[in-house]
Amino acid sequence: MNAVIVAVLIMLILSLARINVVIALIIGGIIGGFTGGLSVDQIVEVFSEGVGGGANIALSYALLGGFAVAISYTGLPNLLVDKLILLVGKRGESRHKSLPKVLIVLAILFVSCLSQNVVPVHIAFIPLLIPPLLLVMNELQLDRRLIATVITFGLTAPYILLPYGFGYLFHDTIAKNMELSGLAIDSSSIPLAMLIPTAGMVLGLVTAVFFSYRKPRQYKQVAADLAASSSAAGKVISPKDLIVTITAIVAALIVQSALESMVFSAVVGLAILFISGTVKLQDQDHLMTDGMKMMAFIGFVMIAANGFAAILTETGDVENLVSGATSLIGSNQTLGALLMLLVGLLVTMGIGSSFATIPIIAVIFVPLAVQLGFSPLATIALIGTASALGDAGSPASDSTLGPTAGLNTDGQHNHIWDTCVPTFIHYNIPLVLFGWIAAIIL
Repeated sequence: MNAVIVAVLIMLILSLARINVVIALIIGGIIGGFTGGLSVDQIVEVFSEGVGGGANIALSYALLGGFAVAISYTGLPNLLVDKLILLVGKRGESRHKSLPKVLIVLAILFVSCLSQNVVPVHIAFIPLLIPPLLLVMNELQLDRRLIATVITFGLTAPYILLPYGFGYLFHDTIAKNMELSGLAIDSSSIPLAMLIPTAGMVLGLVTAVFFSYRKPRQYKQVAADLAASSSAAGKVISPKDLIVTITAIVAALIVQSALESMVFSAVVGLAILFISGTVKLQDQDHLMTDGMKMMAFIGFVMIAANGFAAILTETGDVENLVSGATSLIGSNQTLGALLMLLVGLLVTMGIGSSFATIPIIAVIFVPLAVQLGFSPLATIALIGTASALGDAGSPASDSTLGPTAGLNTDGQHNHIWDTCVPTFIHYNIPLVLFGWIAAIIL
């Protein structure tokens, strides 16, 4: 039995059984390592080396959480919530009508999409924007599964299609790895190849918004952790603090874009808030603890996912999985396209990163696609879609972990059943179908 299939299935089954994702990843990795012929010592060594690679990610999210809590201390989230409450009705008479819900969903979708291409901060906006909105969303009885699918769409679809920000890095990674694997392409053709798969995600988003999660869903009115601090509760932000806070956010975004580092962007933002006196220096320990607590889940999952991926890579069964699929395909293009996408799904569901998946699958997919007679556009669609599949539905992907971190601030949103299952159904299934169509017709 292939170690990748065993490990991913164990991880997914345990996760669906509501076992903590970190534990599920560790158990899945151990069983996958044994299946792949690794000894106990090898598994421990490889896993330890792998989790070390996730240290920067964990530190990034911890500091990002601290910055988000510091922003909450300024009173800016309270200002945002107050404005939204005015928008949805002073006395609650319009809180259950459609317009306020549409405005909030569109606003979150807009910001999510901007976070990939225009202001490439990825999930950094989530702890700043989502927790303060939970009380308003509860008033509107908005289904948080809808918000999770909206955020994940914004975190995934724009960079798949558009060559800007993270999209540029994604497209450049595809082009370079395809060239290294023997097929040079013009990177300007990637948006055309990814247009049909992205249309599948649009269909999934429309289905989630207008069909799956239209009905109201009740939540308890529990003050979110981010807004629960006694220092921030009810605080009215002064004009000076408002200017400083906006400056800190803009500065953090600029550093994030220039250095591509959430660590240094968060440090710069925190420094501005502390030096200006907008956030008191004596509050730093408390807010950093609160911030780390809020983002600890996503950080530890990403660390465990690095160890999980390292074990699977060490077994060599990723290549065996692709080779096994190759032997089944023969000269059948239609079957070949489907199996290649399913292999990509298995790999990315375990690794949780589209960027990390591209080098793994391009080495095998490019010569196989050439052998089967796929056009360069079809080959791009296969590699791009296969690598993007995990981002939209994997329990270990920051595109699903990010929404959960924001929506579960008050403990009423489950990572697997409220984020991963909805995003898998609405995005992974259409991606496979539309990626398959793209490979056949391009």
